[in-house]
Amino acid sequence: MNNTRRIQAFIGTMMLAAAGTAAYVGMLSHALHGYFALAVLALAAATSRMKVKLPGINGNMSVNLPFLLTAVVNLSAAEAILITCVSTGVQCWPRKNAKVNSQQMAFNIGMMTFASCLASLMFHGGTLHSWAWMSFAWKSTPVSLALATLTLFLGQTVPVAAIIALSEGKAVGPLWGSMAQLSFPYYVLSAGISSMVETVSAHMGWQLALAVFPVMYAIHRSYRLYFAKTAETQPANALVRAASAGA
Repeated sequence: MNNTRRIQAFIGTMMLAAAGTAAYVGMLSHALHGYFALAVLALAAATSRMKVKLPGINGNMSVNLPFLLTAVVNLSAAEAILITCVSTGVQCWPRKNAKVNSQQMAFNIGMMTFASCLASLMFHGGTLHSWAWMSFAWKSTPVSLALATLTLFLGQTVPVAAIIALSEGKAVGPLWGSMAQLSFPYYVLSAGISSMVETVSAHMGWQLALAVFPVMYAIHRSYRLYFAKTAETQPANALVRAASAGA
């Protein structure tokens, strides 16, 4: 089997996994949150176009991660899946006259949906009747948030490294290591922001909690300046193609 067929098979497998987990998690979903979900959707879509070029890697990091994690933590699984799909589609949509890369979009939406579903199961596992056996493992919200963040991190970075390894004939380990080294701190930061949104939302209302958008814009600017200076001092080493959605 040549590389093209392997890539197509991998993308197909990822889409099937995403569809299966989305159907399962959707059936176990909780009550809808109306305006809160719409607000998170709008912010996730808007920040998905705010990208940071990673130094030494031919790929981008989107700023919408905290809102995707916020959806996983604060909303129903069905709402989190919808927000993930829409924001990823917006992120992958080409600029101006460029053509839509259907393969890339299919892979990114499938990968992000699958990761979001797994993260929802990790965070809400103790409250879902079929996952009740988990409730004694991590009943505290901080532990649940840490596990959901780790699941999202692995669910996004590992498939990206795998498909790049297939397309470029390189080892998965070094590719994933390069991505993880640059993106993991942002996942930790996103977990902190999601925790803040959850706390503020519970005590002061979700409207005030979503005032975190200016903070995300400031972080975006800081990352761009930092990585731009880093790129000036390091030779470019194209390790990763721009197929990444969460990293």
